[in-house]
Amino acid sequence: MGFPKGFLWGGATAANQYEGGYLDGGKGLATADVITGGDLHTPRRISVELADGTKTMIPRNQEVPAGAKAYVDDNIYYPSHVATDFYHHWKEDIALFAEMGFKCFRMSINWSRIYPMGDEETPNEEGLKFYEDVFKELHKYGIEPVVTMNHFDIPLHLAEKYDGWADRKMIDFFLKFSETIFTRYKGLVKYWMTFNEINFCKDFSNIGITEAQSNPQKQAQAIHHVLVASAKAVQLGHKIDPENKIGMMIAYILTYAYSCNPADVQAEIDFARGFKMFWVDVQCRGYYPSYKVKEYERNGITIHKEPGDDEDLKNGTVDYIGFSYYNSLVVQANPEGEKTGGNQMGGVKNPYLNESEWGWPIDPMGLRIALNQLWDRYQKPLMVVENGLGAKDTVEADGSINDDYRIDYLAKHIAEMKKAIDIDGVELWGYTPWGCIDLVSAGTGEMRKRYGFIYVDMDDEGKGTLARSRKKSFYWYKKVIESNGEDLSTDE
Repeated sequence: MGFPKGFLWGGATAANQYEGGYLDGGKGLATADVITGGDLHTPRRISVELADGTKTMIPRNQEVPAGAKAYVDDNIYYPSHVATDFYHHWKEDIALFAEMGFKCFRMSINWSRIYPMGDEETPNEEGLKFYEDVFKELHKYGIEPVVTMNHFDIPLHLAEKYDGWADRKMIDFFLKFSETIFTRYKGLVKYWMTFNEINFCKDFSNIGITEAQSNPQKQAQAIHHVLVASAKAVQLGHKIDPENKIGMMIAYILTYAYSCNPADVQAEIDFARGFKMFWVDVQCRGYYPSYKVKEYERNGITIHKEPGDDEDLKNGTVDYIGFSYYNSLVVQANPEGEKTGGNQMGGVKNPYLNESEWGWPIDPMGLRIALNQLWDRYQKPLMVVENGLGAKDTVEADGSINDDYRIDYLAKHIAEMKKAIDIDGVELWGYTPWGCIDLVSAGTGEMRKRYGFIYVDMDDEGKGTLARSRKKSFYWYKKVIESNGEDLSTDE
């Protein structure tokens, strides 16, 4: 009983939030590299030069006017440029992961480090070598890489020249990138995921930078291109190495109906379908579900499919489902009363749950429910590839960081995973808490919102020594891994 032998305990990061070295080693500009920092009340923004030469800042989730070009202003702080500098600290960081006992490490490959512009004929060898060295170092410690191929950004050139995924040419560019990394890292990487939180991709400047929100037809077509690219990549990865396990990754915010009012129940079903289930249905079942087809018909949206697209979706279903779980969400047909936060989604406040400093509901039991929903619907192996508590950490006079709040959060969620395995029979492969080492928040661009077991001396303005230090949770998680999830005690 309990977590299976060989369970993949580890941690998760993303290149644009952790790696830094934004122009080192021949890397090109990525969309993330022109997005500024921010905070809970000030949105992150894109620095752009308009067609008339005016320079301005556009909130990240608003469309950029046609003809505008993004640029880097030396007087502005862009979190991805340094982040917490894995690029220059990777050996030190991997040694710390090994000290905790990691069995796996989830990370992403920065597309613009391999193809700086995105549409070149040949890859950047220095970028390829960097990741090869990282993977070999992980294997030296017996740590299995779990690699996200595309995590919330694309080469900036592709966004500007082609308007990102709105152009079908992106499929070929992504497949060239996929073939390059599948081939180069054959035998070094077994576990892959195509797109991080694919249901959020339209919100992070990697579909395109113009008409991202106001043109539903263009957005739906771009999403189709992403789904076809993923399916083709799955087939390609299996062909290059039959040992590859290639999964999808979804932001799985659990949703509850506000009440037993049938209108609330239907509202929850509709929201869940649009926000998350559509994406999993296509990538696991291999076709567009009927509710999405009907939605497009009602809204006058027509997806242009090339010959073979439907066959590719069918043949390119994923091997497993990776998902993030931080919080749950309450859906009401006619929202009233107090609202709450949570992964940029909001929702009606749940009176049964406490919330984090950033307003995210804390719902450990919801993770067990989510695991059961996914397992019952798809019968595919699962990996919880993001979970964690963003909080402000205090460094004490003696250098210690007593993050008991994080330990409590993680312990309760791990306990619910164990129930899903023991009681419900869910097949769960691994658990990689988010931001196992401090990194930049994707949503707000802050450093003060920390998740890691390892503290990094860096502030919201990009100032700090980048020195690494162990939090109290570091030693607790080491104990959890050593006991294969049996010892969740919070005693000293």
